[in-house]
Amino acid sequence: MTDQMRAIEITEAGGPDVLQPCARPVPTPGAGQVVIQVAYAGVNRPDALQRAGSYAPPPGASDLPGLEASGVVSAVGPDVAWPKVGDEVCALLPGGGYAEYVATPAAHCLPVPTGMGLKEAACLPETFFTVYSNVFQRGGLQAGERFLIHGGSSGIGTTAIQLAKHFGARVFVTAGSDEKCAACVDLGAERAINYRDEDFVEVLRAEGGANLILDMVGGDYIPRNIKALADDGRLVQIAFLQGPKVALNFAQVMTRRLTITGSTLRPQNDLAKARIADALREQVWPLLDAGQIAPVMDSEFAMDDAAQAHARMESSGHIGKIVLKVR
Repeated sequence: MTDQMRAIEITEAGGPDVLQPCARPVPTPGAGQVVIQVAYAGVNRPDALQRAGSYAPPPGASDLPGLEASGVVSAVGPDVAWPKVGDEVCALLPGGGYAEYVATPAAHCLPVPTGMGLKEAACLPETFFTVYSNVFQRGGLQAGERFLIHGGSSGIGTTAIQLAKHFGARVFVTAGSDEKCAACVDLGAERAINYRDEDFVEVLRAEGGANLILDMVGGDYIPRNIKALADDGRLVQIAFLQGPKVALNFAQVMTRRLTITGSTLRPQNDLAKARIADALREQVWPLLDAGQIAPVMDSEFAMDDAAQAHARMESSGHIGKIVLKVR
């Protein structure tokens, strides 16, 4: 291992072109940490928010973008029983994934599923941690419930469709084109709603209302989500592409016994993330090992082409996950 590595840094807040190659020191693992020689890094919406200057890294995290990666463990710190040097892993990262090496808590690593390559494995951590913790742990999705996913063709959406379908929920999604809607149905959605042509509120109310809604849009979707929920329904908010502020009549929430909740993953402490990793290892990784679910891949870019990857993501033309090839 050399003491310098290639990486992609955010030179200033702005558009995709502010992502530029640089050289940085190779990280060293602290207690409970490992260093991964990165093969692939996942590209996610929070990376673009950080690049734009609206999502600062938590204290102590790398300023480099990248919240998930796959590769080979190259060094381990004190108090690490697993993984070991030479193990192939995928990992949730506090930051720094757009680089040849990255440090992360060992407890946030998961094995590469059986029969899966490192490219596909890089797409798992950020998305699966987010979906499992919000849909099942926070949202309490149960078999037979009507579940509405906004952004069904995104990395989050394609993951949520597969997991919800596997665990017996009735899955409804919104997407912005007939092609995206068809992809969602192929993954297991019972009904895909092209939001340019149909009103998701009307569709869900005709079905009896959604028991759970997973939303990353926000803005004027929030009061519409309230209308689309069944009595005793739950709304889980994970992002705000259209903004977090909206006027809301809370009388509906009270009289219909609705629950509004949500979370962001990156600011949570290491122990909380480790507990999500443990649940994934037990409940979800056997499904990946058996090939019953799999990440949906959109496109691959070289690490030096990170700006193009961000432009692809922000165009909203993608279906599934985008990755950077680091080596």
